[in-house]
Amino acid sequence: MSDYILSCCSTADLSEEHFRQRDIHYICFHFLLDGVQYPDDLGKSISFEDFYQAMVDGADTKTSQVNVDEFVEYFTPFLEAGQDIIHLCLSSGISGVYNSATVARDMLAEKYPERKIYIIDSLGASSGYGLLMDKLADLRDQGMGVDEAAAWIEEHKLELHHWFFSTDLTFYIKGGRISKAAGFVGTVLNICPLLNMDDLGRLIPREKIRSKKKVIQAIVDKMAENAVDGLDYAGKCYISQSACYDDARAVADLIEARFPKLDGKVEINSVGTTIGSHTGPGTVALFFWGKKR
Repeated sequence: MSDYILSCCSTADLSEEHFRQRDIHYICFHFLLDGVQYPDDLGKSISFEDFYQAMVDGADTKTSQVNVDEFVEYFTPFLEAGQDIIHLCLSSGISGVYNSATVARDMLAEKYPERKIYIIDSLGASSGYGLLMDKLADLRDQGMGVDEAAAWIEEHKLELHHWFFSTDLTFYIKGGRISKAAGFVGTVLNICPLLNMDDLGRLIPREKIRSKKKVIQAIVDKMAENAVDGLDYAGKCYISQSACYDDARAVADLIEARFPKLDGKVEINSVGTTIGSHTGPGTVALFFWGKKR
């Protein structure tokens, strides 16, 4: 057994099986659906299908991050077992959870001064953040120690690219991310915005592309433009999707055909209930290693 554990929040949007197979621990965010609180527990308390259908049917959603007390309770058993911790948080550009985790770390450091607790701002989200965790698991399994692994991910995390598009602007408008006027025009013109994460972990609109077919091609072109070694990219590729699997599959098929050296098939996951509460259905997100953001 390693002398340290890898940990993240449920917003890394990997499957329960993936977390278990890679020996990655996680703590759950929370969300309200029409006033009823649920843990963001990878679709166990409420299925992703039912969650997104409820949003389509008009349900109100609200999310809440992991608080300091929850982090203290979660971290304590690992520390008591004599294990150090590397915990990656959802991007500080879209959440305050990094602050909660660092406060918990400082509290626990007084009680367990012999233990190391690394809290790292992933500057990522969804399965892009998950791909960072998968890389950390590789480093751990190769024998890298806790200090070196934490330093590696801090140095390289901005090489993980996040590109998103949405074919349904309803919830971007509802959440105020797109004005009603712009949303109306975009819907009428069949505009699918293409966005990415910047170097501060913020979601930034980059292009307005007309039609789903064109935006699917455009997001694959972004990978060809930015991926390590271009079309010779030999790393892993993850996709997250919110109730639009066919669109995600179309992106994955193009990538698998265009990048013959890819490390395995494209892995498609669901956008979890925390991030999905803000995007709604119709979002596809693509993640790969590339030039530094």
